[in-house]
Amino acid sequence: MTNGTVNRFFGGPPLSVLVRLILLSILVGVILSAIGFDPFDIWRSVERLVRSIWNMGWDAVDWVWRYFLLGAVIVVPIWIVARLARGGRP
Repeated sequence: MTNGTVNRFFGGPPLSVLVRLILLSILVGVILSAIGFDPFDIWRSVERLVRSIWNMGWDAVDWVWRYFLLGAVIVVPIWIVARLARGGRP
């Protein structure tokens, strides 16, 4: 794919879109957490894989990670559907 095609698919420069998706995922994660949703019901197997890392005392990373996962479960699928629905249109 050419750079223009990649930019058109992502809706802008991929790195910029990735940063916006991460920030939006954290925001949605905070909101969903406030109403009682927990991403670890969905991602239980991932938790087992990285449990040793979180046990090192990275509380801030754990805090952000929980909100990111919770928000990403909602934001990323909606973003994918929206991008696919637009097709090749700018």
